[in-house]
Formats: sequence, C-alpha cells, structure tokens
Amino acid sequence: MTTLDDADDEIAPALSAYDEHIQNSLTPFVEACNGITGLKETGSHIHDIWMGLRSIVEIGTKCQKPKDVQGSIMPFLKPVQDAIGKIRQAHLDRKYDWHIKAIMEMLVCASWVVMSAPPAPSTFIKDTIGSSDFWANKIRKEYKGKEDNDAKMNRAFCDNMKKLITDLSAYAKEYHLSGLMWNARGMPIGDYKPSSSSGTGSDPAPAAAPEATPSSVGNVMKELALKRTGEGTSAATGLKKVSREQQTWRKEFKSDTAATTVKPSQIKASQKITAAKKVVTRAPKKEFIPVGAKWIVEHQTKDSNPNGVCVIEIKNPKEQVYIYKCENATIQIKGKLKSVILDSCVKSNLVFESAISSCEVVNCKRIQIQSTGICPSYSIDKTDGCLVYLSAEAVPVSGFVTSKSSEMNVSWLDEKSGEQKEAPIPEQFVHKLQNGSITSDVSDLYH
Repeated sequence: MTTLDDADDEIAPALSAYDEHIQNSLTPFVEACNGITGLKETGSHIHDIWMGLRSIVEIGTKCQKPKDVQGSIMPFLKPVQDAIGKIRQAHLDRKYDWHIKAIMEMLVCASWVVMSAPPAPSTFIKDTIGSSDFWANKIRKEYKGKEDNDAKMNRAFCDNMKKLITDLSAYAKEYHLSGLMWNARGMPIGDYKPSSSSGTGSDPAPAAAPEATPSSVGNVMKELALKRTGEGTSAATGLKKVSREQQTWRKEFKSDTAATTVKPSQIKASQKITAAKKVVTRAPKKEFIPVGAKWIVEHQTKDSNPNGVCVIEIKNPKEQVYIYKCENATIQIKGKLKSVILDSCVKSNLVFESAISSCEVVNCKRIQIQSTGICPSYSIDKTDGCLVYLSAEAVPVSGFVTSKSSEMNVSWLDEKSGEQKEAPIPEQFVHKLQNGSITSDVSDLYH
C-alpha cells in the first residue's frame, strides 16, 4: 500500500477552508432550519450532506486523480445520497412546501464534486441561487413586515441558505477552479481508507466494495445532473443496452465468425448516409429565462436576424447571457449585464457594453469580442483564435485567465499615440526547477 509523507498527515488547506465554510455558513443555516418547527430533521440531513461532501474533499487532498473520477468517488457519496433521499421522502406539513422546494433546488449544487470545467464548479454552484431564491422569495413575501419569532426564523432560513450557496461558490473558486482538486503526490484512490474524522457519520464503503457500486449509489447524483442540463440528455442517451457476451473487453465476448463480406460500393454508400445524418440544422434560439435571470442564445447565424445581428436588450444588470453553438453570427448586447459566456461558437463576433463579473470563452474557434465599456475579467479556455478589443477605460482594470488556448490577442487604443495596438497573450512558457521549486517565465518569443 502506498503511504503518505508525514507532512501529508497535516490537514490540507482545501480541507481546512472547507471546515471554515461549514462553521461560517452551514452551521447558521442548520440552526435556522432547527428554529422552524417542521424542519428540524431537515437541517440535520443537510448537515449530513455537507459532511459527506467533506469526505470527498478529503479524498481529493490525499489521493491521485483517477482516470474515471465520477465512477471512483460515487461509492463514497452514499451518505450524501441517503441524506438527500430522506429530505425528499419526508412527509412534512404543506405549509413547508416552499421551504423543501427551495432546499431541493439548492441541493443541485451538491453535484459539484463530480463536475469538471466547463462550466467551473463555482459558476455552477452560484447558478443555483436563482432557482432556490424563486421559492425563498415566496417565503420572504409571506413573512414580510412580521416581527414575531417565527417570521424572523423564516427570513433567517432564506438569507442563510443564500449565504451558504454564495460561500460554497467562493470556496470552490479558490480551491477547485476546474473541478475537484486532487493530490498529484497522493495515493491511488483504491488504497484510500476513510479516517475516523471524515465527518460523514459512518465510513463510506471502499471503491471496490460490491454493495457500493456507482450504479447503486449514483441515482441521486444522476438526478441532480439531469436537473442541471434541463433536457437530461447525455452522451449515453438512447444507447442500446448490451449483454456481457456483446462487450468486447470481457472474456465472455463471442465474436461473429460468420461475418458478412462488405463490398466497397456498400461502404461508400453507408458513409454517405452517415455523413448526411451528421448534418443537423437547429433552429436559432433567443430566450430569456426569468429563473436565474439568464438569456439563452443558441444556433444563431448571419442569416438568422435582420441585418445579420442578433440584438439582446438587457433590462437588469443582474441578467446573464449564455451563447451556445453560434456560427458566422454577430451578437450585440445592449445594456450593462452581470456576465456573458460563449460556448462552442465558430467565426462569431460579440459586442457588449459593460459586464459586472466576467466574459468567458469556452471551446470556441475564431472569435472576436469587443467591450465598449468595462469587463474586469476575461476567461479563455480550450479556444483557438480569440481577439479581444478593449475600450480605453477598460485597459487598466481588465485581466485575462487562459488555459489550453492558442492564437489569443488583445487590441486597445493607445491614448498617447492615438494608434490601435495589438499584442498576443503568451501561449508558451519556460519552466525551470530551482531550489526545489518550479519557476515559470514567459517565453522569449513574447519579449
């Protein structure tokens, strides 16, 4: 069995920060639940969920990243599954319907531990605020203006639930930016044994235990994932179930010895049919979803709108815009907004005024972005070809975070010379091992 160094026995920063999150945000919310007569047991279950997630964070601090992350940690999520199941199956008074609905919307964020960016876990967690607040606002409205203890506890329930989500999002942004953080020098997850201080109430079964397979404990996490995607589709949707004899990697596999010889002409014909099936034209979409205050813009092209421009009118700065699979399109956003995301777009242009939070570009090719106001943060991930135009006022306050991207450039107006300048964002870095640590510098190509 692989053993850790003595230094690894100390509590990791990610786990210590999670404990602070529990103390500062989970405890007040559980107390608020306990202060409401019908939710005392619910508060205890929510505590169990967060402690179950703590055990996953602890695994990440002690183990190497496995090839199948979701399948490897699913057995350890059984306490989380059990607690969520108890909340769902509880027979509570009808007057607590809004509370339970708000809690179930909030618990969608519990699946952040099995996610990998994009979107970032922190963004995904924060997005649950809108859906949970939809029901929490009904509770706030009912108890508005009342000063009795019951009203105060119900308002505290709403406020502390929102604080719990916000704080968890901030924690994930700092320690798990692109998914659950793993220890590159840790042990294989198969060798991991839960410690007595894991905080789950009961030790989860090891990954190899037959009674705790991913299929038996993953139902709740799958349900949350379906809730997250809206349509509930995935790469496995519609696939045919096969028997053990049909799975080529098993010893039970039986090959078809009487395989039929296929003529070249038949291969060409089948290829043509396959190619024809791959060409799917989706109807362009531009829709505003009140829950979460989000615009969904999909499959836009240069021919989708008058004058070739898809215009979005922002009425509230809390609104967000999500742009997906647009090609040869120009999207113009009028008004100040919270954030904008471009996902899987090709040869498209985005023009917006000011963004309070950020502009994210993911899985795109040949994208041009122009902000006529200020956007403090640009995130470019898995993108080839991205040109960002900055306004004069945005130059001193804009920052860029990039990963797995190429051909990135920034253009701005030089106030002194009056000329438009353009510079590349470095893609190549030089790393050296010095005094027991890695140092990184921008390649000479950019000097």
